[in-house]
Amino acid sequence: MPRKNRRLPRHLLVIRNSAMGDVAMLPHALRALRSAYPDLRITVATRELFRPFFDGLGVELLALDPKGRHKGIGGLLRFAREARALGVDAVADAHDVLRSQVIRTALRLHGLRVAVIDKGRKEKRRRLGACPPGAPPLRHTVQRYCDVFRRLGFVFPDPEPAPPARRPNPLGEKRGRWVGFAPFSAHPGKTYPFGPSERLVRMLSDRFDRVFIHSGPGAEAEWAAGMERCYGNVTALCGRVKLAGEIDLIANLDCVVAMDSLVMHLASLTGTPVVSVWGATHPALGFLGYGTDPAGVLQVDLACRPCSVYGNKPCAYGDYRCLRRIAPEAIADRVERLLGEESRRRSGDT
Repeated sequence: MPRKNRRLPRHLLVIRNSAMGDVAMLPHALRALRSAYPDLRITVATRELFRPFFDGLGVELLALDPKGRHKGIGGLLRFAREARALGVDAVADAHDVLRSQVIRTALRLHGLRVAVIDKGRKEKRRRLGACPPGAPPLRHTVQRYCDVFRRLGFVFPDPEPAPPARRPNPLGEKRGRWVGFAPFSAHPGKTYPFGPSERLVRMLSDRFDRVFIHSGPGAEAEWAAGMERCYGNVTALCGRVKLAGEIDLIANLDCVVAMDSLVMHLASLTGTPVVSVWGATHPALGFLGYGTDPAGVLQVDLACRPCSVYGNKPCAYGDYRCLRRIAPEAIADRVERLLGEESRRRSGDT
């Protein structure tokens, strides 16, 4: 039970402005905090684009615009004044970068209590090239978010995995088994190569009723559109749905194949089964989709991996063998297996 403490904050400002996948993990922690302290007022400082992540949580959003209204030191101080005007009395810095440091320092100078995330940078770096199978995972990012709130005096357990969400289907009535495929990421070390991706799309289209390809614009969208032209049951999503619609669709999928990227975390928010494919990065570093089934993780054991915490380093060998050694057949088979286990689990629940 939450501890009775008159000094607990009444209006908490939570700062996390990027990256997109990291922001998408924050709702898990907020859900647990809100459950334990339903009367606590929570304002999240993040980009307006990310508002759909927090729908239904009962939190407010104060849009942080670092390239516009809140650009530079003057803009960040303006943001701090806007937060003070809302009546916040404590700050949870779940980002700990230069921008959030400026904001929290300005608010601390006005007497607000501040707690800051411990990202575990050193322990993560120590795992690079030394994370064998079975190595105990480091503290999950969601748990680290919860720890920030606990430093302000809140007492609550780690969140349970998000239950399957019931959301409207933006692409019409669902018939048969639907799967999503998100082969892309911001970095090559977390992007499934085009050749194997094409073979995987063919296999998924053969085995499932509909396949949806998640992508960004440009070359990614062109590739996805090419796959759509090749297979009648494949749909390229870029330009068809916005972020809120993409989350709604993911909630209606039977399974998602994703890299260490945003879509993996969106699936964990909606309780959708995930097969996650790992290359340069490693799930034991604390970035696995929260609450997702470890049986859905696909990776190869190489002495060189993980070579990067965030996947932003080029491959030392130039071939990204960590990804190319994961066969499309293995991914398609894992989807089938995961769905079979999920079906048996649901049958047992009834």
